[in-house]
Amino acid sequence: MSIIKTLIVEDEELLASSLEQTLAQIEPSVQVVAKLESVVSTVSWLKKNTVDLIFLDIQLSDGLSFDIFEQVNVETPVIFLTSYNHYAVRAFKLNSIDYLLKPLNTEELKNALNKYKKQALKSFDIQEFSRVIGALKDKTAEYKKRFVVYVGDKIKYLDAENIAYFFIIEGESFMRGFDGNTYSCDYSLDKLQPELDPAIFFRVNRQYIINIKAIKQMFTVSKSTIKLDLTPVPDGDVFVSLSRNSEFKKWLDQ
Repeated sequence: MSIIKTLIVEDEELLASSLEQTLAQIEPSVQVVAKLESVVSTVSWLKKNTVDLIFLDIQLSDGLSFDIFEQVNVETPVIFLTSYNHYAVRAFKLNSIDYLLKPLNTEELKNALNKYKKQALKSFDIQEFSRVIGALKDKTAEYKKRFVVYVGDKIKYLDAENIAYFFIIEGESFMRGFDGNTYSCDYSLDKLQPELDPAIFFRVNRQYIINIKAIKQMFTVSKSTIKLDLTPVPDGDVFVSLSRNSEFKKWLDQ
């Protein structure tokens, strides 16, 4: 039985470990040679190493995994991992490319591996791969439209456009609607940022992503510091970080 050298690129450590364990159980020929968690580390690793198969999370801690293909030539079959349905376009199950939705399903994982083994007998079509990647990048423009929220024992949804801002308190993520209500958020701000329409939302600092409609007033506190008066009123002062000042002004002036 030939060894399938495999790379896992996933920024959720528990999920990466679980995937490795499941692969060992269902396909002994799979040998996970590395587990990485970012675009930067993956690009660096692939410039020096090769594998037979890559499991690749679409949304990584430092950006979309598609950025990897713009920095390093990858001719390896890829199975994409994603939590977001709008990435999981079945029509793109072409050549050596497949999708697995999180949480991962063992049967779907088996099917993806079987597809890989069949496709691996064929030559890898890098042009087709590039075409699919381009189409997938277009799909990522379908920004998140709504969020599931919990109110007591009730479940409802909140349209993204009705969220004034997302924020962090003691490491936990929350969102506040224009109705003034605050809800727990299942996503970190790093994960949220590329999911939100950049024409509407902007990350002003490490603690806040704001909706442009939430800006009531803006004040120049110093030459390089902007204070935001938001509605609904936040729990503390909100400033645009120094490193984001220039980009923030461009965002306002679209």
